[in-house]
Order: sequence, then structure tokens, then C-alpha cells
Amino acid sequence: MLEDRFTKRRSPFEISRLHRILTYLHLQRGAALEIARRQEAKWWELRATVSLARLLAKQGHRDEARAMLAAMYAWFTEGFDTADLKDAKALLDELSA
Repeated sequence: MLEDRFTKRRSPFEISRLHRILTYLHLQRGAALEIARRQEAKWWELRATVSLARLLAKQGHRDEARAMLAAMYAWFTEGFDTADLKDAKALLDELSA
């Protein structure tokens, strides 16, 4: 994980700063989804949806996460052998179990 590699030789100040940045990025997932939608960038929208679905599931909102991800996954008609769609499918299966 990037965070582990970064923190090995860093000061507490730098580690604290990294955590603030990671928290900020974590909160921006919803914004990333909206930007991808406005740009009609379906691959980026898929990635943001997977990320947001994971967050929602961790927060106990599995039904919402599954519904959001299922709608996004259903849009695709090809490319199911790509890593992004495989990842989305695995998460969708996990949320459906």
C-alpha cells in the first residue's frame, strides 16, 4: 500500500499531513462521481462508483451501494475482461450475497 511505503521513513508531521490528504481524498469520492457524470466519462464514473460503493458498504448502506453499482455495471455492454469491470463485478457479487 502506498501509505505504508510512504510512512516508513517520514516524520510524524509528514505522516499526519498524509492522513489529512487521504481523508480529504476519501471525502471527494462523491465529487469525483459527479464530475465523471458531467464529462460522460463512463470508465471514470465506474471507478468512482466502485469506490463510493465500497465506502457506503463499510458504513452499513449495502443496499444503496449495490443499487448504485448495479446500475453503473448494467450500462456496459463490453469490456467485461478488464480489471475495472472485474473489480466492479466482484464487489457487486459481494454486496448481493
